[in-house]
Amino acid sequence: MSPSHRASARLSRRGMLGLAALAGLAAAELGLDRLRTDDRPAEASTGPAPPSASAGSAPPPSPSSAPLPRGDGGPVPFIPGKAMLGAYLDLEGLSDAQSQALRRRQLGRPERIVHVFYDWTDDLPRAVDARPSGAVPMVSWRGTAYDKILDGRYDAMIARAARRLIAQRRPVMLRWGWEMNGGWYPWGGAKNGENAEGFVRSWRRLHRIFADEGADNVAWVWSPNWNDSPDEEWNRMAHYYPGDAYVDWVGVSGYNLHHETPARLFDDFCAAYGPDKPVIITEVGAVDRGGRTKADWITLFAQWVRATPQVGGITWFDTDTHYSYPEKWRIDSDEASLAAYRAMADDPRFAG
Repeated sequence: MSPSHRASARLSRRGMLGLAALAGLAAAELGLDRLRTDDRPAEASTGPAPPSASAGSAPPPSPSSAPLPRGDGGPVPFIPGKAMLGAYLDLEGLSDAQSQALRRRQLGRPERIVHVFYDWTDDLPRAVDARPSGAVPMVSWRGTAYDKILDGRYDAMIARAARRLIAQRRPVMLRWGWEMNGGWYPWGGAKNGENAEGFVRSWRRLHRIFADEGADNVAWVWSPNWNDSPDEEWNRMAHYYPGDAYVDWVGVSGYNLHHETPARLFDDFCAAYGPDKPVIITEVGAVDRGGRTKADWITLFAQWVRATPQVGGITWFDTDTHYSYPEKWRIDSDEASLAAYRAMADDPRFAG
């Protein structure tokens, strides 16, 4: 999400989440063209991208014959045929433990991924509050300007962050510097002299320091926005890819803000990166336009995941505390949406 979607002060560690668009901006300003995959990294597949679906009228996707990723997910293994279903969960008036308990009652199962957000200078968690037994933590860690990382001033802090995640004594997903191909964050190329290579060098520096500390329980999640904003050649997401040796999972953020289908949001990304690395949908949600619109989109998304074998994880944006934004992203905003989400959670495909 963009800076205008910042969470309230009580969520400072998890604030500055990322949507592809600023509320109230016209779609043309948001660069909502399809992402381009003709500039993929050398390590990625160059196979043809699936055709796009027209928004609002697409039929359910047909089963895909796409190959499974060659990468295994590192410390958080990819399980063919299964997708871990979890969420960023923050509900008004409820503690983390109460929110998790509510979702477990409603869905009849615990979250499989617990998504949390931390600022760049925060201490990363030695443990994630109210994490269900067996759930994988996914830590989204904000970045900073590339030159401040590359000059070494934060090396000691980065090493301390690695040691804190090691202390969890379990596999942890680390999603550093997400949506770097968007124009809204200080760690994006647009805020760093239009220099995507600076992001790659910063990522590799963090990765090296974590390796030096022995953080072999950390799975690295590279997670751009679904489309490039600004929509310019220097900002293609492929330019930000650190290389297969530095990435365990590829993630992507995409929301149904302007009647986008799941295929429109995610097909090209999965075609470009899914053959080499397992895919996690790191942020996803749907705007409620009345009636069954939100429930139907959740059902369409579940169908899309069933037809996309490279997807091994989903973290829904399940909250009603997102400051200054009117949309209630929580899954139980109405009975039909909760029923659609519960049906997805009950599906064996989502039992990872």
